[in-house]
Amino acid sequence: MKWNLRWAAAKRDIWRPTDLLAAFKEVGFAPSLSKVAALWGNTPVTIRLDDLDKICAALNCTVSDLLEAEPVASATGSAEIQKAVGAPETGSAPVRPIARRSGPRRLQPPN
Repeated sequence: MKWNLRWAAAKRDIWRPTDLLAAFKEVGFAPSLSKVAALWGNTPVTIRLDDLDKICAALNCTVSDLLEAEPVASATGSAEIQKAVGAPETGSAPVRPIARRSGPRRLQPPN
C-alpha cells in the first residue's frame, strides 16, 4: 500500500506535522506530535480504523485518498501474478492462494 497522507494534507494546504496536529484537534483527534510526525514521515505498518476515520474527517478526504493499492513486488523487484497450472498465458485471472495442510485432518472439532 502507498501512504498518501502528505498529498491529502497538501490538498488542504497543510505542509507541516504541527499544522496537521492542529487540524486533527479540530475534529477531536488528539494524537501526540511524535505520532503525527511518524505518520507524516513514514508509511505506518498498522493503523487503527477509528484513527483512519478521524484522519479522513480532519483532511476532508476518503480512505482511498490516503491509501493506494500497489502491486506486490517479488524478490526481483517486479510484480508477478500467480496463474493456475495449465492456464493459458493470456487473459487468465490471478489464482486464489490455497492453504496447504500438514498432518492429519480433523474429523471432529476440538474439545
